[in-house]
Order: sequence, then structure tokens, then C-alpha cells
Amino acid sequence: MARTLIQGGWVVSMDDAIGDIRGGDVLIEDDRILEVGHGIDAGNAEIIDATDMIVSPGMINMHEHTWQTGVRGTVSNWTMFEYSQLMHATAVPHFTPDDVGIANLCGALNQIHSGTTTLFDWHHCNATTDHTDAAIDSLEEAGIRAVYGHGQTKTDPKPGEAPFNERPHSRERVERLRKGRLSSDDGLITMAMCIQGIGFSVWDCIEHDVRLAKDMGLRWSNHTGALGIPMFAENAVQKLHDLGLLGPEADFVHATNLTDDELKLIIDTGGSITVAPECECNFGHGNPATGRILELGGTPSFGIDLESNISGDMFSVVRFGLQLERGMYTDARPRPTKNMPEHLKTRVALEWATIGNARALGMDDRIGSLTPGKQADVILTRGTDINTCPVHDPVQTLVFMATPFNVDTVLIGGEVRKRHGKLVYPEALLGEKLAALTESGRRILKASGAFAEAAE
Repeated sequence: MARTLIQGGWVVSMDDAIGDIRGGDVLIEDDRILEVGHGIDAGNAEIIDATDMIVSPGMINMHEHTWQTGVRGTVSNWTMFEYSQLMHATAVPHFTPDDVGIANLCGALNQIHSGTTTLFDWHHCNATTDHTDAAIDSLEEAGIRAVYGHGQTKTDPKPGEAPFNERPHSRERVERLRKGRLSSDDGLITMAMCIQGIGFSVWDCIEHDVRLAKDMGLRWSNHTGALGIPMFAENAVQKLHDLGLLGPEADFVHATNLTDDELKLIIDTGGSITVAPECECNFGHGNPATGRILELGGTPSFGIDLESNISGDMFSVVRFGLQLERGMYTDARPRPTKNMPEHLKTRVALEWATIGNARALGMDDRIGSLTPGKQADVILTRGTDINTCPVHDPVQTLVFMATPFNVDTVLIGGEVRKRHGKLVYPEALLGEKLAALTESGRRILKASGAFAEAAE
């Protein structure tokens, strides 16, 4: 049995029973947290000195299309309408399995570098099973904890083929993974279904896909579309509820165009509502649903969405989401604002990206807090850097000051994946992978013609 003692840090456990411990220790045995406290005697354990560092659970990214890593920084001037046409209909046919593989590898490594230990990889650039396998292979190579969400492309139909909104999810392709390499719900890489759903499917496909997910024992996630974009099925949330098809395994992404009654049905049946606040503001989805979810008694989950659009770190997403909601909350009420409401305090925002997202994934018994018995997914953030020193409140430092630059150490399942500010990945090989990512992105830009500004 391998033992590691993270010693002398400011522990932010995100476990109410443990709390925060200044000068605290975290003892890890193999892949699990064994003990959290002061002055732990771990015998001959390997010591990680956490002096002047914040020790916290790894961030959890509830929603990212990692396959777009190779075209970073190319769609920030697009609307949702342009993105749907130019990325999915125009660019996606030019993505090869190798493009998906290098994007997922570099994207997952960046998540680790940025302090994220669990990624929901929402993959809908999988025209072939080779695309699918390349994506999963790269997640495994990176060493991240991931939920691989099997989606389907939204490309224009070929002659004689139905449009994407009338194409049901392939049972054969789902069974291939579920009965094969992703049959376990306990591994580092697990599986979900990412269906076209209420924003992009006719009713028959919605019902088919949700029942398929239930048959396979899988969580399912779907995009809801955006304000101003008509849905292909009316009252789909209510219909799913009436058929008993809503539940804790359901995830609705964006939800800016859902009514309060629809949000309440999802919340009351235990489903998750995932907000991608920065992308939603950029693309014109409408104001993020964070506040409405909170007012209806729910807890929003949070994700990055697109690195083709924004930075890939969860610190930025949480910060943006919290500050935007604070601004909207204040604007809707009499001035001056005298007190910060409890539901918009900083610790609540950190909960969104840790234990809250773990609950949304149905994995809060395994990850999301530094609790004995859980997986050792831990990050150490330096408090002595020019932008973080001094640390008076570790939670405020994490939410408002920290960046990926400050993440010193990352452990996933007890394995060190970043140390002393550098990924535990061969440096020369990483350089080769980044060169391949660059070449992949340039080829896609040129071949598709969809990214005119970036290609100039």
C-alpha cells in the first residue's frame, strides 16, 4: 500500500463535518483519502509539503466539448446561430479521428493543469467509432477522471438521410461501449449518453434516446437550445415527466429558454441543470439561469462548454458565473445593497464547482470533497505567488484570485498528475503533441473555410 501525506496546508475540505483546517494534513492511501486533520502521523509515507498552499478538492467541469481544443480562440465573435451552422454543419465533417484524439489529449491535460480533476466530455464529433475510440484513448492517456458522453453529430443530411433532429441515437454504438470498454461505473473513465434532446430533436427521438439511456443504465445530458431558437417538440419536459422519464440521471444544459415550471420539474425530480455562463453570454443564449435555479430550490452545476470560445479553466467560469449573478441580483432590487445574500457568497460558488458538480454527476460518494473514504482527487494552490499573496481567506483566494498558474500540485485517484507547477507528462512529448494540435487546428481552419477571421 502506497501512502502520501499532504502536510501543513490550509485545507478547504468542502465537507461540512470537517470544515477548513489551517495547517492541516491529508493522508492518502493508494487511491483514497484515509484521514484529514492536524498532525497526522503517517509513518514512512511520502510527504508533499503544502506549507503556504491551499489544499482543496479538484475542480469538476460538468460540461465541455473537448474535441474543439484544436480550434481554440476562433469562435468568440460568433452567435449561437452562427456556431450551429459553421461549427457543426461546416467544420465537423473535416475532423478526423486523429483531430479528435489530439484535441481530447491536449484539452484533458489542460484541465489537469488548470486544477480540474473530473471532466464531463460531451462528445458529439463522432461520425465514426474511430472518432469515439480516439477520444476515449486520449482521456485515458491524459490520466484525468472523465465521464465520456457519447453524442451524435449534427451535420447536414446526406442524400436519402433524415436531418439530424430526426435521427435517433444508435443503440448499436451505445451498446458497443456499454458492454465493452466502458461497462464499469467505477473506473476512472465512465460513460454517459449525450442526446440531441429537447433543443434539437423531434419528440419521437427524445423519447427513444431517453429510454435507451435508461435501458443502458446511463446518465443522459441534453442541450436545451437558446432563447429565440424554436424547439422541434412542444412541452418536452412536461411529457418526459408525465412518462416518468425525468430523474437524477437527467442533465439539462443551458436552460435559458425553459420556463420556471419546467426548471422546477427537473429540480424536483433530482435532475441537474448545467450553466455555462460565459459561453451563454457570448453566444446570446439569454441570461444564465443560475439565479432562477437557486430561487426554485435547486443547485446549478457549472461547465466551461467551449475552448474554441473561452479559457478552459474552472476558476474563470465560477468567478464569472458568481459575479454576473450578483450583478443581476442587485439590479433587480432596491439600492443600496446592504448585505450579500447567503446564496451568492463565495463558498457557495466554490461548492458549485466541487461537491455540487459531484452531486450532479451522481458521484458525490466518490469525489467533490476531502472526505475520508473518497477518491484522492486533490489540488494544491500556491498562496505565495504575486497574485495570491497574502491569503487571509482561502475560499475567497480560490474563487477570486487563483488561476491555473497558481495550481502547484494535482492528484487524481492518488496519482500525482501535476507537481511544482508542471504536468507530470514528458516535456518533449508534450511539445510534440502541441505541435500536432497546432497543425490539426490549422488544417481544419483551412479545409472547412468556416473560420474566416482566424484563417486570415
